[in-house]
Parts: sequence; structure tokens; C-alpha cells
Amino acid sequence: MDNSELVRIQGLRFCWPNQSADTLQIDRFHIGKTEKVFVQGPSGSGKSTLLNLISGVLKPRAGDINILGQHLGDLDATTCDRFRADHIGYIFQQFNLIPYLSIIENIILPCRFSKLRNDKSIERAGSLLDEARHLLDRLFPSSSPDLNQRVTELSVGQQQRVAVARALIGQPELVIADEPTSSLDAGTREAFMELLFEEIDRSGAGLLFVSHDPAQKHRFDRCFDITDFQLQVSA
Repeated sequence: MDNSELVRIQGLRFCWPNQSADTLQIDRFHIGKTEKVFVQGPSGSGKSTLLNLISGVLKPRAGDINILGQHLGDLDATTCDRFRADHIGYIFQQFNLIPYLSIIENIILPCRFSKLRNDKSIERAGSLLDEARHLLDRLFPSSSPDLNQRVTELSVGQQQRVAVARALIGQPELVIADEPTSSLDAGTREAFMELLFEEIDRSGAGLLFVSHDPAQKHRFDRCFDITDFQLQVSA
């Protein structure tokens, strides 16, 4: 694997159980370190399937998925979970914040599952709390919310910023964003994208951004349509 590559896929074939035809067929695909890649396609076209394959949640029928030189197919389920926690930050479409936890508890949650990201945060800022404050100060430039506030008390835009901080804490090498702007109005969407790109650049991560809205793709280093790989419509 080229040292400049973050993700490399070769000969990937995936089909759902009880289906005879492959849903996705990807001969070659890569993401460079610090590269920002945009994946577009309509709802139900297999975008989330691709993300789940890259993050190791799903296993391909055939082929190789390599992240940071690690062949995901060589890992058992527990080791794969640990690898994902160490190296991948995920921004979910519905944010998936834990409602009964505070802002700070949500942000530092990945560090509870990854000693590597925990140690990186402490090395960078001195403590997990200080690193969370640093991220919030960047993502809330006018005024940061109370770290002990419940996330359920935040607006949608504020919850989204907390979700970004959670994905970025501990400096994972790859950030995956799954339709993160789908619930935002145009003005909030633009502000969010500016903040996301600033923080991705600051952390030195690569970004894989999935959306059915092509309006943002001009921001990215490279774009492709999931239907180029789609052989059969999937949920």
C-alpha cells in the first residue's frame, strides 16, 4: 500500500444475504491521507453500505479493504471494533448523540473506547476536558455552551457541532460523514461545512463525505457517484 494512501479498496464485491447479484462492485478505489472525497447518489443507492464496509461493520463477499496498511479482512470482530475506534471518527446523519449524557460526556465518549485517542487528546491539550473545550471553542466561535448541559437541550445546529467534536477528538486519521447536512437549512449548512473543513484541515484527517445533495461537492478534492459501482439497488 502506498504510504500516501489512507484507504485502498481492490476487487470488492458485496451482496446482501439471499441475493444472487452483487450490490456493489468496486475494482479500485482509494482515499489519500488528508484528502477530502465526496460520494453522491440518491437515497437507497448503497452509500451507507459503502461506509459500513469501509468502517468494518459489514464484510465484503470478496476483495480487500485496506486502511492505514491494515487489511480489515484479517481482523476478528473485536480487533476490528478496536481498530475502528482508534482510527475512524464518524458523523452520523441523525448525530446519534447519547441523550442522557452531557455535552462533555458525549464528546469524550470515543476516548473511553480508544486508549490511542485518549492518549492523543491528553498529549495535545493536557486533559480530555481541555481537548473537548478546545474543539468546542473552535466549533462555537461566539459562545460555547455549558459542557455539563444535556445534549437534548441544544438546537439541531448545536447538536451537529457536538457530533463533529466527538468525531474529531483524539485526531482519528479518517473522518466519515454520512449525510450530515440533510436536516439543515441552506445558511446553517454553509456555516457547518466551513467549520467542518477548518477542523479537518487542523487535525490533518482524511474526509469521506456522503450526500445525495451535489451542491457541496465543489469543496472536495475528488467526487464520484455511488451508482458507478451499483449493480443492484440496496436499502
